[in-house]
Amino acid sequence: MQSQRNVYLKMKTLPEARQILDETLALSDILATEMVPVPEAFGRVLAQPIQAKLSSPHFNAAAMDGLAVKAEITFGASQASPKTLIAGRDAFYVNTGHVMPVDTDAVIMIEQVLVLDEDKVEIDKPVFPWQHVRKVGEDIVATELLFPQNHLITPYCVGALLSGGVFSVPVKKKPKILIIPTGSELVDWRSSSMDDFKPGQVLETNSFVLGCLIESCGGSHTRHDMLMDDSQKIKQVVQQAAQDNYQIILILGGSSAGSEDFAKGVILDLGQVFVHGVTIMPGKPVVIGAVENTPVFGIPGYPVSAIIAFEQFVRPLIHKMLGQPDPTRETVMVAPTRKIASKLGVEEFLRVKLGQVGEHIVATPLPRGAGSITSISEADGIIRIPNHIEGLRDDELVRAELLRPLPSIRQTIVVVGSHDNTLDVLADQIKARHSHLTLSSSHVGSMGGLMAIKKGVCHLAGSHLLDPEDGSYNLSYIQKFLAHLDVKLVNLVFRDQGLIVKRGNPRGIKGVEDLARKDITFINRQAGSGTRILLDYRLDQIGINPAQISGYQHEEFTHMAVAVAVLSGTADTGLGIYAAAAALDLDFIPVVTEQYDLIIPSTHFESENIQLLLETINTSEFKTRVEALGGYSTQRTGAIISSGAHL
Repeated sequence: MQSQRNVYLKMKTLPEARQILDETLALSDILATEMVPVPEAFGRVLAQPIQAKLSSPHFNAAAMDGLAVKAEITFGASQASPKTLIAGRDAFYVNTGHVMPVDTDAVIMIEQVLVLDEDKVEIDKPVFPWQHVRKVGEDIVATELLFPQNHLITPYCVGALLSGGVFSVPVKKKPKILIIPTGSELVDWRSSSMDDFKPGQVLETNSFVLGCLIESCGGSHTRHDMLMDDSQKIKQVVQQAAQDNYQIILILGGSSAGSEDFAKGVILDLGQVFVHGVTIMPGKPVVIGAVENTPVFGIPGYPVSAIIAFEQFVRPLIHKMLGQPDPTRETVMVAPTRKIASKLGVEEFLRVKLGQVGEHIVATPLPRGAGSITSISEADGIIRIPNHIEGLRDDELVRAELLRPLPSIRQTIVVVGSHDNTLDVLADQIKARHSHLTLSSSHVGSMGGLMAIKKGVCHLAGSHLLDPEDGSYNLSYIQKFLAHLDVKLVNLVFRDQGLIVKRGNPRGIKGVEDLARKDITFINRQAGSGTRILLDYRLDQIGINPAQISGYQHEEFTHMAVAVAVLSGTADTGLGIYAAAAALDLDFIPVVTEQYDLIIPSTHFESENIQLLLETINTSEFKTRVEALGGYSTQRTGAIISSGAHL
């Protein structure tokens, strides 16, 4: 029988779905309690209020090294009329922390005592009662409330509990959550060889990501073995999990509207579905329901969708079970580096890279696909674009939620422009040498880098723009587009550009002239990139019309993306750097050795961070690693090629 496709129930907005979650999924029982030793209670939530069993300190203790005395016998002492005390009768030597002798209530600091002989001392100023003494219960008084129920125990709390004579505490058991990965296409990375990895197969990673997220917010997770797209088997597992008293059940994958997406049907057969589809992106296909009063979620299969769905729905529920507020991220106003379109009617969680340039923190969008896990692993923040607007302008500040602390955002060097593999080496070397610094690079092509410099939204740009008139690189473009700015041009590398082809060159491609052949499929770089300008220059030289090239209109934004397209068979060839071909064990047909430079505005050049960057690229370690990539020359690396307002 042919599978039927799901049809979304009426989709809810995020606030509507959150309200349904709060109102419908009432907690059916209070989490059980367990006793744990205080040192093991860090990160746990107290199930009951805790009173001190012991005062701290539980005796009057000297707070200084010196002489313990009855304060009143020191009254009247002065430099003009010092007093003599008899050690062992009027005054008693004590060290910090010692029990105060009977009938004493103050300590004279040893620095203020003049020793006359073995038995006599002299003082020239009085002390008042309880001076330099820690009285009984000064910190904690027995029976006082140390912490209320629902208090999250911190490392500092451990010290307070032990000092108060509390050595074990009742805490809430961690919410028990079952993760069920589903999908016939899934492959377990622990038991599979990458040599056997076939097209259409997908490494199952979401359960491990969500498992870590569960543990990070106070839950406990169990990962079920992967299940094929079989609704009956999925149903059996969900039903058993509800009977086994799991607090939450997550069905990973199968929440969308495809013919093999079973989450909604499974939940409906066993219980109720309250939400199927939320107007957010990523995360739209999420399912929220219940089976035998146990909350069950259908989590989308794309990694970023799964993370957003978890953070918006599952995490708040875990915190609610634990009696904890759902934490809110710190926010900051940021300036988008370009206009950003967005769909009306959908709230978008846009992942962005952040860095402070001048007075503003600038935000550069990352790829928006829900399947791009790196778009969130590399993100510094998230801009939430409301569902009632069509996007963001580049001339107004917007609010971003921070995924990294603000001080580290301020210590980020923002590079925009042409992609080059040496930027990854540079980022790693900078982090190794200066752990407080981060290099963040966005690949928008050489011309995009120049425009970012012009708009003041980056610290430097990578560029390899060829001037067809004289064969120089970058200078004429800077003079044309950045004439009003004082910039410095620093060489990073010279590199080999050429045609990337499959190992063995099965198409027998010899050079750029072969791109017009009917049996050749090409993958291009985006308009404005230095590689695209080089290609168009060579095509013009040999008289080939770009329209003759199959695939000329298909664009990628990095050299590695071009190399992957060739490796996968999407294209027969593409123009890129030798290092990208070598990284994927592809063959390479040299076309030109070109100059790749860093354009740095003088306003940033003398800053500490840019000077540390320049120091790094001049090290032998950086140059050695770059040359090991292949296809690079570092003979002029770090050299200032030109500087000034007009270069």
